Parts: sequence; C-alpha cells; structure tokens
Amino acid sequence: MKSFLNEDFLLETKTAQRLYHEFAEGLPIIDYHCHLPSDQIADDINFKNLTQIWLYGDHYKWRAMRANGVNEAYITGNKSDWEKFEQWAATVPYTLRNPLYHWTHLELRRYFDIHDLLSPATAKKIYDECNEKLQSPEYSVRNLIKNKNVEVVCTTDDPLDSLSHHQKIKADGYKVKVLPAFRPDKAMEAENSKNLNAYITRLEGITGNKIDGPDIYLDELKKRHDHFSLNGGLLSDHGLNQLYAENYTEQEIRLIFIKIRDEQSLLPDEVIKFKSAMLYHFALWDNEKGWVQQYHLGALRSNNSRALEQSGPDTGYDSIGDFPQGIALSKFFDRLEAEHKLTKTILYNLNPADNEVMATMAGNFNDGSVAGKMQFGAAWWFLDQKDGMTKQLNTLSNMGLLSRMVGMLTDSRSFLSYPRHEYFRRILCNLFGNDIENGELPGDMNWTGKIIQDICYYNAKNYFGFDKVK
Repeated sequence: MKSFLNEDFLLETKTAQRLYHEFAEGLPIIDYHCHLPSDQIADDINFKNLTQIWLYGDHYKWRAMRANGVNEAYITGNKSDWEKFEQWAATVPYTLRNPLYHWTHLELRRYFDIHDLLSPATAKKIYDECNEKLQSPEYSVRNLIKNKNVEVVCTTDDPLDSLSHHQKIKADGYKVKVLPAFRPDKAMEAENSKNLNAYITRLEGITGNKIDGPDIYLDELKKRHDHFSLNGGLLSDHGLNQLYAENYTEQEIRLIFIKIRDEQSLLPDEVIKFKSAMLYHFALWDNEKGWVQQYHLGALRSNNSRALEQSGPDTGYDSIGDFPQGIALSKFFDRLEAEHKLTKTILYNLNPADNEVMATMAGNFNDGSVAGKMQFGAAWWFLDQKDGMTKQLNTLSNMGLLSRMVGMLTDSRSFLSYPRHEYFRRILCNLFGNDIENGELPGDMNWTGKIIQDICYYNAKNYFGFDKVK
C-alpha cells in the first residue's frame, strides 16, 4: 500500500513517475486565469490567520461544510476565525474522495511543510503553526506567488476598474507579471435593467461623457478595453450560461438601450439580442488587438434564492447547468470567421455532457494561422478534479490535439491554490505513462517529455505572448 500523498501521488507507473519528475515537476507556472484580488497583491499583505487565507471566499469549502451540517454562522456568519476553522477541520475527515481532501493536504504540505492530517485532533496545532508562519515576510502574498515559481498571473477585472493596483505592482518592480483580463459581464447584464443602467451611469462618471445611445456606450467601453491593453492586458473573459448569437438590427439595439436607460424590464428576446450585439463587438476588439478571448460556459448560478438574499452571489449555491450550446457557438464563431475577425479563443465547459460538443466546435474554426488557435480549455470549476480533468484530457485527445493545449490555470481566489497545477501535471503524466506502458504509445521519452512540457508551460508561453509585456 502506497503512503498518502507520497512523491509518486497519482503516478501509477514507472514511466508516469519519470515523465513527471524529469519533465513536468520543475516547470514555471503561467496562471492565465484566476480571481486573485489585485489590491492584496499591490499591498503585499500578510493574512492574519489560516482562516482568512483559506476559508474567506472559498465556496468549495463552504459547500462541503454545509453538506456536513455546519451552521451558516460558522461559514459566512459572525463566528470567530478560530471557530470557523475548527468547523472546517471537523469537516475535512468527511471529505474523503472529494478533491478538497487532496487540495487541503497538498496545500498544508507545499506551503507549510505540515504532513499531519487535518482533523479536530490536529486543528489547534496546525492552526497555530500556520498562523505563526503567515506573519513572516516569506508568507506575504507576493512571496506566496513568487515562491511557487509563477511567471504570470492574469486577474479577472471589470472594465470600469482603474487598474491602479496593477500599475502599483508593476511600478514596484515585482518580478511576477500581474496582468488584467477584461471581464465585461456586468456591462451586458440586460436581464437586470436597473443594475445595467446603474453600471452605464458609473461609466459616465468615469468618462465625463453622457451615454444616451448604444454607439456611445460601445465607444466608451472600447476606451476601457484600450486602457486594459495599455496596462498589459492580453485577454478577455466571459462568464455566461451560453454564447449568444441572435440576429438583431441596429434599430432594435437602439430601442433596447432606451429601455435599459429607463430601467424598463426587457423581453427575453430583447435580452438575448442585446447580449448578442455586445459579445460580437467585444470579439471584434479582441481580434483587433490580437488578444485571447475566453468563454466560461454552462454555470447555473444562484439557485437558492433565500441564500442569495442572505449571503449574496458567489457563496456556494451555483451548479452545473444544462443549456444548449452547439448552435449558438457555431453561429457566433462562423460570423466572426466569415469576416476574418476571429481571434484566438478558449472554451471552458462546465457540463461534462458537452465535452465533445466543445472540443469538436473548437476544431471547426482552426485556420492554420496559429497552432492551437481554438482551444477546448482545462476542466473548470466542478470539473477541476481527477475525474473531470481526465475526461477533458481524453476528450481533447480524441477530438483534437492535446499536444497543443495551453495547460492548467487556478481559476481561484486563494493564494494557496498553486498545487492545482501540480495536480494537473501529475494526472497528465499518468495518462501518457499508462499509454506507454500499455504499448499504446511509443516509449520515446524525449519526445513525450517535450509534449508534456509544452502542455504544462511552453504552449501557454507562446500562445498568449506575455513576453511582449514589459
């Protein structure tokens, strides 16, 4: 019986072990999509305790605690940080076979050199030891990133963000590139005209210009897109149920915009047409600048209305949705391709039933201009665990070129999430190692090792062009 989390964790064969330890393990990390707060990086803060760095904002853990019968007061409520951690420690032993069990203990080992299993019996000892370390300069957030061999971090930022925190990070001479990614979801939230009208008014306050029509609105948002580019932005990102590609006329969008400014509720087809128009223009801007556009598709958010009212969005009440995806994806990309306006694109899928849809749709729009131009992206959110990653890697292998994949990302709000890259790399090496030992792939370790290194690091380095950002 192998020991838990030993050096060959997830590596089932000698070949897999060699691929990981000789080719993948020491590579730098390019974290091209995450939700790390840029203000905390700019201020280079030290978290006061393990609860604050580990449990604040982590809805993965919150969902597990609720499932384990923990009262909300110990999750998002007003209990003390120690009391919240105590309840998490009591939950961890019950997370066996949930990826949280792996992630929790990987993070304790990789960041704090703690090999004890977290439980009520070890909670106080682990809490005190981690808290003491978290106060040292080595555990400031910038050092937590840098010491994990991270080269690039792309945060996720609203178009109205001033990007002052990114500017400070750069001015300070921080060795890790911390770059913004343009996330305009709120700028097209037509299903809530009151919120969208308030957003447009905020944009007026930033620009000093009156926005009384969709053309002006797009012009001012384009200036924000330009602002991101001037501050090192090379990516956009969209969190959507599905892509929108409904036909519309300019007159229809003008009338819809008037209704939004009057805070009138839109009809369902008006919402879809407005979103379709906005997504099209965002894609044009990305293509103009040679950016990479990312689409996170398939989440059914805020399912629990009582919890939404009590705790707000993004607190652990989201799930996988079963939205139709193929037709709109095809129509959206085909319009851009026909106009020679389709930039490099990554599709992230939340519903595993749509894996093959995403992988084959991406393949429809490769044009030979860039290796891996259209990407079926890494397993996301509920799928970024052993089974989900394996399915995504196998689907991409079967339907496209896994060798051209741009690898893993954290998609995390936590500064302790970089072992997710290790997790991915081990799973990847295990797949190749098993195939070699089963005689399904040749035993050319140098070439296979190169492919592993490309997927883990070099493909992303070449694809995004971060070296162009000074």
